[in-house]
Amino acid sequence: MSILLNAPLLIQDASEVAAAVKDDMGMLWMLLSGILVFFMQAGFFLVESGMTDSKNAVNIAMKNFLDIAVGSLAFWFIGYSLMYGADQAGGFFHWGGFVFSQGAADLFFQTVFAATAATIVSGAIAGRTKYTTYALFSIILTAFIYPIAGGWEWNGGWLNNTDGIMPAEFIDFAGSSIVHSLGGWAALVAAWMVGPRIGKFLNGKPVEMHGHNQMYATLGVFILWLGWFGFNGGSQLAWGGDDSAAASQVVLVTNLAASAGALSALLFTWIKNGKPNLGMTLNGALAGLVSITAGCGNMTEGGAVLAGLIGGILVVFSIGFIEKTLKIDDAVGAISVHGVVGAWGTLVIGLWGVDGDTGIGLFNGGGVAQLAAQAIGVIAYAVWAIVLTYVSLLILKATCGGLRVTEEEEIAGLDISEHGSIAYPGKRKRELE
Repeated sequence: MSILLNAPLLIQDASEVAAAVKDDMGMLWMLLSGILVFFMQAGFFLVESGMTDSKNAVNIAMKNFLDIAVGSLAFWFIGYSLMYGADQAGGFFHWGGFVFSQGAADLFFQTVFAATAATIVSGAIAGRTKYTTYALFSIILTAFIYPIAGGWEWNGGWLNNTDGIMPAEFIDFAGSSIVHSLGGWAALVAAWMVGPRIGKFLNGKPVEMHGHNQMYATLGVFILWLGWFGFNGGSQLAWGGDDSAAASQVVLVTNLAASAGALSALLFTWIKNGKPNLGMTLNGALAGLVSITAGCGNMTEGGAVLAGLIGGILVVFSIGFIEKTLKIDDAVGAISVHGVVGAWGTLVIGLWGVDGDTGIGLFNGGGVAQLAAQAIGVIAYAVWAIVLTYVSLLILKATCGGLRVTEEEEIAGLDISEHGSIAYPGKRKRELE
């Protein structure tokens, strides 16, 4: 009899226990996902160093270590507050005070995203940029440029306000625009302002500058592909019940889009050039990943495959356009992979995205409202990144004695000129002999 009388209490206790377990599992999922995203820094290092000259490998290693170390401190001290603090200006600016935190797991997870945005710039301007200048810009990006704009979407900012100028709520589940496109547009401005590497253009035509280790680059892309499961899957921010199924689906469509991007870039370059190209295939896989990052929570499996297929072809065209038409030297294709394809990955939600079983895209019954909202977001992040990067680098150029090293230092290699060290002592000894 006493057990029956206490049954409601037991049910209540069981519900509380289940809720507590779900919260703990969600926190564990975010931490593990954050650790995977942290490991992506190793992937970026291998991709960037493998696709560039061996005489700059130490410099690239130093920049990637700087990004995570400086980015962690800058985002902890001020960036997280600017991103997730209280609204101060109609959803355009947030602030919660210095060393603001809503939880250690969330702070850590968001920190590694900030470091990723900075690292995108690193690859584009490899081989000719002053380390001091890059270090200061990395602080500016992780402390101010990225977090302020991130709050527009991920903290219920103006891009979510359908009572204002937005025809529908802007969607960027894991950061095609907020992280990747923002970093890509910053890289575009930086590469343009720093200028091309010596020997990149001959009589106005781009010269292919081969990377020193394609195996490094390949391993780096595999690491990034792995880390992206945390990047996208962890953005569910919860685990248990329906959240587990949703996060699992996010991981699935992420893998499908990456595979489609790699395959479309491989086949396209094979048909175009007569041979499949490894570098473009690697960039195609990354393009597929960026293509699905915004819509990984709002895309069917077929939609993800199609988004990745188009992204893989788009990145090939974009790399050629930026080099041949714009005459901008992007050492690793970061502008195209992250900036151009990041915009595509954001817009595609407005073409065939879904909300549950309901189509919200132009081609699946949703009308034009979602596409318009996505386009506004793409433009907003592009303008913000371009303007703030340009102003920041102008100031750094005037106060740091320029943005790039001297011609002699560039020819000798940034490893020696900037760090007094070399990655491959045996190779250097043979060259001197």
